[in-house]
Formats: sequence, C-alpha cells, structure tokens
Amino acid sequence: MSAEPTDRPQPEPREAFARFVPVPTRWMDNDVYGHLNNVVYYSLFDTAVNRYLIEQGALDLHQGEVIGLVIETHCNFFASLAFPQHVEAGLRVTRRGRSSVRYEIGLFAEGEALCAARGHFVHVYVDRDTRRPVAALPDSYVTALRALELP
Repeated sequence: MSAEPTDRPQPEPREAFARFVPVPTRWMDNDVYGHLNNVVYYSLFDTAVNRYLIEQGALDLHQGEVIGLVIETHCNFFASLAFPQHVEAGLRVTRRGRSSVRYEIGLFAEGEALCAARGHFVHVYVDRDTRRPVAALPDSYVTALRALELP
C-alpha cells in the first residue's frame, strides 16, 4: 500500500490572492452532471484577468497596440461550482517578465473561505499587428500587474 503524496495541490484561502473579480456563471455552463464543465473554469480564468485589465485601463480590446496570448494553462479542481452560483475569482501575479506574465487564479463560491478551483495561465504580450513579443510591457500594464503581486 502506497502513501498519499504530500505534494498534492490543496485549495487556498482568500488571503492568498491580491484582488477579486466577480465572474458570472451561465445556465449553459452546467454539464450533464449538474456542475460547471471543466472547460468553463478556463473561460472564467480568462474572463477574470481580462476584465481586471480592462477595468484598470491597461487592456484596450479594440485599439490597443498590445494583446496577450495564452501560451500555458493549468487547473486543479477541489469542489464543484454550478449555475446559478456567484463566483469570485481571486487574482495574483507570481511572475512578470519582459513580455510575459504568470497569473494565478482561485475560483471561490460566494462566501466560501477556500477556492473550489485554482489554476494559472501565462500571457505573452505581443504587438497586435506583428504578433511578436513586445520589448517591454506598457506602463499601464505594469501598474495594473503590480497591484496583483503579493509581498
């Protein structure tokens, strides 16, 4: 009989995240098993980060010269979420490079102390036209990202 691995991912508390963004669930998000389908979690991650960047004045969807492309993503599931629950996405930035950012996201059912799912994705910020990585993140991004970095 083998022992349980001690490095198995665990749910994290709200205090582990710098900011929270509400993300709505929709009727169509539920699957036949009565909870959010696993692919929906990735959509909620993307929605939360981009909503935050738009609200901070960093991301301009239509006229901005810089856009983020997702090059890596991951999720661990701890508890089910389902429509019509209110979900809050905790955000933090754990790595910021010249043109890339690693976002970590915890999805919390409203009022819950521990996340139901936790994951990350990495954006590489590129020039909208050339799709080549930018030489440096614009100041508006740096300001918004600093607010997501924990000490």
